[in-house]
Amino acid sequence: MRVVIQRVSHASVTINGTCKSAIEQGLLVLLGIEQADTEEDIQWLCKKIAGLRIFDDLRGVMNLSIKDVEGNILVISQFTLHASTKKGNRPSYIKAALPTLAIPLYKQFCTQLSQELGKEVGTGEFGADMKVELLNDGPVTICIDSKNRE
Repeated sequence: MRVVIQRVSHASVTINGTCKSAIEQGLLVLLGIEQADTEEDIQWLCKKIAGLRIFDDLRGVMNLSIKDVEGNILVISQFTLHASTKKGNRPSYIKAALPTLAIPLYKQFCTQLSQELGKEVGTGEFGADMKVELLNDGPVTICIDSKNRE
């Protein structure tokens, strides 16, 4: 699993002209699922995201987690995070999980992250044409791949 995490002042996702989810201060998490991903990847990644100390404390030092600031999380599925650009100019998505595997893992990821956070996370809609708006705070953007744990 790959994620791009952005610390945001606010973020939202709109589908067919209707706002599906919106958050204020928190994290926008773009999630890419690959064929080799398992529940173990979900557990590790959700714990990592919930514990990341990327919010400022009173001294302006990034020392607080999403839980510490009681922030919100918006999770958007994004298979293009597994794009391979090694050959030619058209990316290949051969490593990205097929919907039959990806959809249950996406739902499980959102459920697990909600449990780690202690409240519901906002979501997009798997496979939909989504319009994502955000105001990156910092900017702070972090990429994590669950296959690169060490």
